[in-house]
Amino acid sequence: MARRSQSFGATAREYAEHRPDYPVSGIEWALAAADHPVRDVLDLAAGTGKLTGTLLDLGYDVTAVEPDEGMLAELRLRFPAVAAHLGAAEAIPLADDSVDAVLVGQAFHWFDPEPALSEIARVLRPGGAVAGFWNVSDDRVEWVRELDGLSRTEASRSNVQFAVVEALAHPSLTPFEEGAFDHAQRRTADSLTATIGTHSHTIVVSPEERAEVLGRIRDFLGSRPETAAAEFDLPIRTLVYRARRR
Repeated sequence: MARRSQSFGATAREYAEHRPDYPVSGIEWALAAADHPVRDVLDLAAGTGKLTGTLLDLGYDVTAVEPDEGMLAELRLRFPAVAAHLGAAEAIPLADDSVDAVLVGQAFHWFDPEPALSEIARVLRPGGAVAGFWNVSDDRVEWVRELDGLSRTEASRSNVQFAVVEALAHPSLTPFEEGAFDHAQRRTADSLTATIGTHSHTIVVSPEERAEVLGRIRDFLGSRPETAAAEFDLPIRTLVYRARRR
């Protein structure tokens, strides 16, 4: 688990280019958990800024915290005006009661839940919102479901995020609620193969297994009528879990 959580920095540029963002509808639903207007938002484990960019577009004041120096450098390159700090969820480098919301994109499953939730509650103002986001393949679509099966490596783990969701409880927070939002990412066969190449389970395996898996994915995408010609929309479901600081 630790090896996978620390694997992204070496591919930060590719991560920024190929990973999907998050739907505005899901972000708005997450922030609506707060009992007061939201202005200051912490993007925790911000990576290269996939949430940061949309939050800025929506007009929020964003602070980013990211534990990987390579990912943080890419975020700073893309969003130079954002206050961006090196730091972990279990030791957030912000003052008590300093933000209205804490959002976490595709990273809550790397946290140690109890200390991370304690830190999140500490930096949140009373009534502030916290939410975790996961972009997952929309397996209601047959070719997407088949692609998921072909994409697995020896490092793949099923439902990592859902095991963590079961631990999302803290006395300073209201019970977490779940929402699901349809989303999509415009891709080609080559760019979707590159996207899957930024997933931790394809980064940490041997170069030989990585090449074999990515080649298998590219061959599959080239063989399907839905994905073989030009651009297509990759169907995504964005799962959001939100709570409020008591």
